[in-house]
Amino acid sequence: MKEYKTYKDLNVWVSARSLCIDVYSLTKAYPASEQFGLTNQLRRAAISVASNIAEGHGRQYKKETIQFLHMAKGSLNELETQLLLSVDLNFAAEKEVDAVLLTLESTRKQLIGFINYLTKEKNLK
Repeated sequence: MKEYKTYKDLNVWVSARSLCIDVYSLTKAYPASEQFGLTNQLRRAAISVASNIAEGHGRQYKKETIQFLHMAKGSLNELETQLLLSVDLNFAAEKEVDAVLLTLESTRKQLIGFINYLTKEKNLK
């Protein structure tokens, strides 16, 4: 795997950033009454994914990096739950949410792959 100079070089961070943009676009149409409820929670969870990847990349030790990547994975699970609830509560159409969930699942796979790579690399040293 190639060496990354900054977190912005990580495909998983690029994917998480795209996911965040998708969530913001989706939630623009949510009811105003949800501005400080589900809309805010969705946006915060999406931001947390990309932010934890970036923060983890800046850590000195691989163990710390992996810990932040696991937090990003937890935020993905939180975000997925909130997206499904959005459909249940009729705040968004299932088709719109499914499109966001595709990006979420792609990000999850990349994140798990990156965690596995770093874990193997850490154990080799």
